[in-house]
Amino acid sequence: MPKLKTHKSSAKRFKITASGRVMALKSNRRHNLEKKSPKRKRRLRKYTELSYADSKRVHKLLPYG
Repeated sequence: MPKLKTHKSSAKRFKITASGRVMALKSNRRHNLEKKSPKRKRRLRKYTELSYADSKRVHKLLPYG
């Protein structure tokens, strides 16, 4: 059976932890930042864990973690 290809754009967007959870950056950090409070912008810098349904989809795109 041939090797599976990694979906490269997904590999740049998601990180898979050692325990298999999928982490992604939070949304709402692209524009209109002057309206958002500094506290909210600080929280948006961090990674968040994807839901179970979304993480299953990402695991198919990233077969080797």
